[in-house]
Amino acid sequence: MSEIFKNDIKFLPGVGPKRATLLEAEIKVCNLGDLLYYFPYKYIDRTKFYSVKEVNGKLPHIQAKGKITSLETIGTGKSQRLTGIFSDGTGELELVWFRGIKFVKQSLKTDREYIIFGKPTVFGQKLNIVHPEIEEPDKKENVSSGHVMPYYSTTEKLKKSYINSRTLNKLQYNALQTVKGKIWETLPSWLVKKLGLIGLEEALFNIHFPENSEKLKYAQYRLKFEELFFIQLKILSLKVNRSKRFKGHVFSKINQYFNTFYHNNLPFQLTGAQMRVLKEIRKDVGLGRQMNRLLQGDVGSGKTLVALMSALMALDNGYQACVMAPTEILANQHFSGISKFLKGLDVNIALLTGSTGKPARRVLHEQLLNGELQILVGTHALIEETVQFKNLGLVVVDEQHRFGVAQRARLWKKNSIPPHVLVMTATPIPRTLAMTVYGDLEVSVIDELPPGRKPVQTYHNYEKNRSKVFDFLKKEIAVGRQAYIVYPLIQESEKLDFRNLEEGYEHVKQAFPEPRYRVSMVHGKMKPAEKDAEMERFKRGETQIMVATTVIEVGVDVPNASVMVIESANRFGLAQLHQLRGRVGRGAEQSYCILMSSYQISNESRKRLDTMVRTNDGFELAEMDLKLRGPGDMEGTQQSGFAFDLKIANLGKDGQILQFAREIANEIIEADPDLTQPGNNLLKKQLLKMKNTRFNWSSIS
Repeated sequence: MSEIFKNDIKFLPGVGPKRATLLEAEIKVCNLGDLLYYFPYKYIDRTKFYSVKEVNGKLPHIQAKGKITSLETIGTGKSQRLTGIFSDGTGELELVWFRGIKFVKQSLKTDREYIIFGKPTVFGQKLNIVHPEIEEPDKKENVSSGHVMPYYSTTEKLKKSYINSRTLNKLQYNALQTVKGKIWETLPSWLVKKLGLIGLEEALFNIHFPENSEKLKYAQYRLKFEELFFIQLKILSLKVNRSKRFKGHVFSKINQYFNTFYHNNLPFQLTGAQMRVLKEIRKDVGLGRQMNRLLQGDVGSGKTLVALMSALMALDNGYQACVMAPTEILANQHFSGISKFLKGLDVNIALLTGSTGKPARRVLHEQLLNGELQILVGTHALIEETVQFKNLGLVVVDEQHRFGVAQRARLWKKNSIPPHVLVMTATPIPRTLAMTVYGDLEVSVIDELPPGRKPVQTYHNYEKNRSKVFDFLKKEIAVGRQAYIVYPLIQESEKLDFRNLEEGYEHVKQAFPEPRYRVSMVHGKMKPAEKDAEMERFKRGETQIMVATTVIEVGVDVPNASVMVIESANRFGLAQLHQLRGRVGRGAEQSYCILMSSYQISNESRKRLDTMVRTNDGFELAEMDLKLRGPGDMEGTQQSGFAFDLKIANLGKDGQILQFAREIANEIIEADPDLTQPGNNLLKKQLLKMKNTRFNWSSIS
């Protein structure tokens, strides 16, 4: 960045100390660079001028040139307003002001030419514009009319101090005049030429004051590409450095444990996707550098089996493995599932959670240290200082976004040579997010369901159809199936939601009376032991319906449950709806997900529910979620440690630019990993300035 960009904002004409303090507090603008990189959020084309006779109340915004023929103050006190008649010779329209009347009256003169801009409306058969923007033609400081007009986000405090979008635009004009001819290029000239990009100075001028729509497009592309390119260059550079710095255990043999399991214990034939992922892992662990791999796959796609077979590769080479899960329920489930898979094999496996007693812990710690214990499954308890391994070779972290960065780091440090790392998630991650948040991991995807699984059928029902939904549940229960009914739980309105859950529970009990039906309830405020007991009753089939909050989103595996009813489904994000739907469809029978809502829901909610009905593809849903909600709201991004302060690029909309930026960054890093070639000096300089940017996995290992 040019040195002049560091100049304090208070010295810019039109700012001063008071406004500078406010700009810093409200929108984090401290210097000229901050201001120039504070980009507009939308643009309105002000190159077109309308004649008054063309104007009607259906047009969004109009701009016209003419004279104010009269100004009149009407009414008194709070009901006072100022009206003016505007004419361009083709007709007249009324201008109305309810605020700042004195200032407007002093500023405007009749029979002088003005440019007006605003939203036309019809009131009492008269065409008018309320609080129009007004400027004199050809005045030097007028930087809006005749251009594509930018609009900037402001705050209430800024507006109260008369810093609105128009003011910010004028400050941008002053800033650009100050830095003119002094803006240093941030991309090497060979790259700018190769990609046909416009220069940085031209891009900054046209992003704030576009000459036309075409120039704006070029400016946006240049700035978006640059922002995403440097993120990718940084990530790929860190990835290369990691592979140089961190040597990994070499799993050179596939031996007794893996082969015996594969030939004798495998419960069903592996899917093509599982076999592909195992090959990718096998290649990683044999290279002599630490594996850092993300495994994505929908609920029920067979990630646990892949993780177990990866652990058996570690055992075959004399190493230990551990599996960390975010909750006791999920840890217990993994332990139970893995133990069943390993039945008959001579593998020592143990479970460590907060509930593990002291005597059992002592034995477990001893066996870990002497190497007797080969696979340890557990919760956060695995990262305690007292848990020490003899030779930890592989770490598997399930639902990794539920752990903090520091927690995961402590697990990696259990060995002098960092263990291989496999992180798993059932929350599909959009491609663009995977390339940024997890850009320095290798990514594997299990995109096939095991044979015999049927896709869950999803329906959207309104409140008035509740009796039909309950009749359907009774039919499913009559043939031996079970059902979930889930209520939303949003922290801001916990009390309200809790009451809804209790009322819902009573309503369900009335509709499904004992002794013919048994209903259980589970929510986050219950003691863990009570919650586990209720879940166990449901798993054993002692209750047919479980009324719950989203505590069942992760960790309940009941193949016999065939119906998932989600109440107030419009209050859930797509990722959460998909996770909840994944609780059913785990057996061979046809399963169903029923989304309940009232008629009064927003267009965005309706779009979400329609998408859920249309597709079971978790990745398509994740892409849609990113477009609707943006990366800042995506589940797991805050725990990931990635700084989502993109200035202009949008991960939901700029996927193609991101993909291209990554390809270009990859070409450069492959040809010159340390960026030592003369043509890459500028890139290296820019990366050094990014040294404090936080990325997820590199900073941990």
